[in-house]
Formats: sequence, structure tokens, C-alpha cells
Amino acid sequence: MVPVGFPLVDVPEDNAYSPERWLLGKKLFYDPVLSADYSISCASCHDPERAFAVNEKFSLGVGSEIGTRNSPSLANVAYHPSFTREGGVPSLEMQVLVPIQEHNEFNTNIIVIADRLNEDEEYIEMSRAAYGRLPDPFVITRAIANFERTLLSGNSRYDKAVFQNETGVLSPKEMEGLNLFFSAKTGCSDCHSGFNFTNYQFENNGLYADYPDVGRFRLTTDSSDIARFKVPSLRNIALTYPYMHDGSFQTLKDVINHYNMGGENHPNKSEKIRVLNLKETEVEALEAFLLTLTDNQFVHNKLYQDE
Repeated sequence: MVPVGFPLVDVPEDNAYSPERWLLGKKLFYDPVLSADYSISCASCHDPERAFAVNEKFSLGVGSEIGTRNSPSLANVAYHPSFTREGGVPSLEMQVLVPIQEHNEFNTNIIVIADRLNEDEEYIEMSRAAYGRLPDPFVITRAIANFERTLLSGNSRYDKAVFQNETGVLSPKEMEGLNLFFSAKTGCSDCHSGFNFTNYQFENNGLYADYPDVGRFRLTTDSSDIARFKVPSLRNIALTYPYMHDGSFQTLKDVINHYNMGGENHPNKSEKIRVLNLKETEVEALEAFLLTLTDNQFVHNKLYQDE
């Protein structure tokens, strides 16, 4: 069900929701059969109780290979117009292929996975029920995307106050933080805008003067894209630490203080990043507001968890 205040999800014609497709996708999401040595699954980097993120700077892949970027939350991923930190993948179905082939993630290929599934009678039966065909790359990518497209989070205390019109939900300090967040003084909502708290654009937020990761430049080879990364959603942000593309900040206060100080100088740093001169009480109010974006119903929903 689409949360109050959210738009309808745009679903590809060839991958409309059905219970059979959803169940197959969920089973695949939690199955380490997707990795070369059967050691990790999608859920290894996307824990439902962490809003489908993990509290590690970098996740470990097959053979304990270390990932290169912090795993993002999958909450409301159905609304994203592009995927990966540099935005090089246009659909959820295509995104499924990325961790499969990355050497420091699943380190395999989808043909091998399909062969494995075709040796499993349960997968054969579920695939035929869902898509009318044997397990193959089409089925694998569509089914996982079908499941992920239902991971909708919109029942936080913020949502109850703003979209569901409940009164007395937010404290005075939380309301102060809300007003600061949406004010011109901080400009937080210039990038973290809309119902999902992201404009899905690519920005350099002054994290470093010299970035080890070149970000969107990997995709475009345009020097103006060096160290630009997709603006993340802030929903469930209290659960998805550490923060930034490289997990370099452990706490929300670290993040707020970074923006308060205006960040490091970089040729591509967004002009929106500037010294804010917030008082300590204002920093505390912003942090209090961000905590209201946690959707406990979502993170504890048994439907999304492994059985």
C-alpha cells in the first residue's frame, strides 16, 4: 500500500506486481545462492531492521573482499530514477546485475546463478508460477526488483504529523528542528526535498579537498562531475549509520557539524554548502528532527524479513 502523501509507484509493464513474483523475489533476496561461494545474499548488505542498510563502513563480499562504498538503504528505492552512487543504472531490474558481477560483492554472473536455480525444483515451480518460464536472467532480475519495489517506508512520526495530520506527535524541539531543516538558513531541503527527502541529483558536499573516489566522473568522464554523488534519502537516517558514500561519519551530529562548518574546499563543491553558524541548541534540534524520520513499522515488518 502506498503511504499517505506518496505518489503512485511507476511499475514497468513487463514486471507488474503479483504475489508469486513478490515471493520469488523475496526468496532470492535472502538466498546466498546468488554469490559465487554461497556465502552472502542481498540481505547481507541490506538488513531489513536497518531500513535495508547495514551499520558498517564497507560491507564484505565473497572471500571477505571489502566493498568500496557504504551500502545505501533500499527504503523507497522504487521512486529512484537512477541507481548506484553515480547514477549509471536506469532501473531496479538492471541494478540487480551490479552486485552479482562485482568482484568484491557476489563475484559471479547471472548465467551461473540461473543454472543453479534450474537444479532446484522449488525455484523452477516458483519461476513458472511467477513468469511462466524457467529461472533465467529475466526472471531473476525481475523478481528481485519486484520485491524491492514494495519496500515503501512512510509511517514515521514525521509522516504522522505532516501527512496524516495527527496532532501532538512532535515535541517543541523536534518542531524547531523541522522548521530549521526547511528554512533558508540551513538550506537542508534544497537537496533533501520532497516526500522522500532527496532530489535524486548529484552533488559534491565538500566532504574532502581531495576525494579518493571520483564519484559520477566514473560514469561521465566530465571533470565537473568529479566527486559528485547521488543525494541520499534521509528517511530512517538514524538507523543507517555510518554516513556519506564512504561511511566516514559515525553519528548524525558529525554530519550536521560538517555542514555547519561549510565543508572542505573542492572545485566542484556545491554552492549550497556554506558556513551555517548554527548554535549548539540548533544542532541539537536538527538532530532531534532527523530522528523523527524513523519508521519503526517498516523496519519491524515481518513481511519483509526472512522467514
